[in-house]
Amino acid sequence: MANRFVLNETSYHGAGAIKDIVPEAKGRGFQKAFVCSDPDLVKFGVTKKVLDVLEGEGMAYELYSEIKPNPTIENVQTGVAAFKKSGADYLIAIGGGSSMDTAKAIGIIINNPEFEDVVSLEGVAPTKNKSVPIFAVPTTAGTAAEVTINYVITDVAKNRKMVCVDPKDIPVVAFVDPEMMSTMPKGLTAATGMDALTHAIEGYITAGAWELSDMFHLKAIEIISRSLRGAVDNTPEGRADMALGQYVAGMGFSNVGLGIVHSMAHPLGALYDTPHGVANAIILPTVMEYNAEATGEKYREIARAMGVQGVDNMSQEEYRKAAIDTVKKLSQDVGIPADLKEIVKREDIPFLAQSAYDDACRPGNPKETSVEDITKLYESLI
Repeated sequence: MANRFVLNETSYHGAGAIKDIVPEAKGRGFQKAFVCSDPDLVKFGVTKKVLDVLEGEGMAYELYSEIKPNPTIENVQTGVAAFKKSGADYLIAIGGGSSMDTAKAIGIIINNPEFEDVVSLEGVAPTKNKSVPIFAVPTTAGTAAEVTINYVITDVAKNRKMVCVDPKDIPVVAFVDPEMMSTMPKGLTAATGMDALTHAIEGYITAGAWELSDMFHLKAIEIISRSLRGAVDNTPEGRADMALGQYVAGMGFSNVGLGIVHSMAHPLGALYDTPHGVANAIILPTVMEYNAEATGEKYREIARAMGVQGVDNMSQEEYRKAAIDTVKKLSQDVGIPADLKEIVKREDIPFLAQSAYDDACRPGNPKETSVEDITKLYESLI
């Protein structure tokens, strides 16, 4: 079976990249944008940077900001109704995964109205038509939603996140501008950065990994490891490096899948509204230990990419430990909690474990797992 690889048609990288939105829109004959951005980005003037570009060139738009940090079915359905009334012919998603995931779901449903219940989009839905064209402007260096074929919507009624995978939803153009990320607070920078590292590490060891994806993931691990601390300190170099590193990770994992770090993180977001990057960062080292026996020599290359010296002279046990310890140290340095004690209630673990096992990311894990195994992993973290 052939390996498929899906990427954006076009992407712009570097300071000032958002200025290319207008020529791209005009070149494609677009008339009016439906702008998806979350309320905080609107409130603090981040969204305005893009709106100013549009207004400066007389480009029409309508702003939609009814988006929660873990976007819900209601957010999507309200957005679909607003899009229909707007007369827009393309979407601009400004934000992190929440804004982009909402935009992807809206774009897919507009052109595939038989999925308007949203729930039927879970997994690999048999959509027939491409999404309404999406321009993606990330404001966090983490999710890489601007280059992935995935989106996640919360089903509030069932306290669960639905992972949706559809190559028809990928944004046509990404504008990865580190200046759009410069106002991110330290905590969010750390959490989203560790989310990006999780993407790179899980994508590198996932069951579907192959040479082309490995190339992206190893480079992403290298970039993120050297730049996340600087990004948290808000250095221009750190911000620019992280903007690139998280995008490169997205180029890989979008095409090969993830594993049970994400499977275990998703229920925490659904049940407790835990920030996705924080959940991933806490869980990652524990799951790395669990998966080590199924990863061959890959932890040696992870350790090398993270700057560990002398890995070629280490035993398998030594380089695996070095990789895990280096991940723990980076997480600690950027202020991520060490465990889930302040998040998870013990009585919720059976529900969390079953939800994680049922999650769409679980089959990609390099090691076969069970509800019982996942239960023990949660228990070890509280």
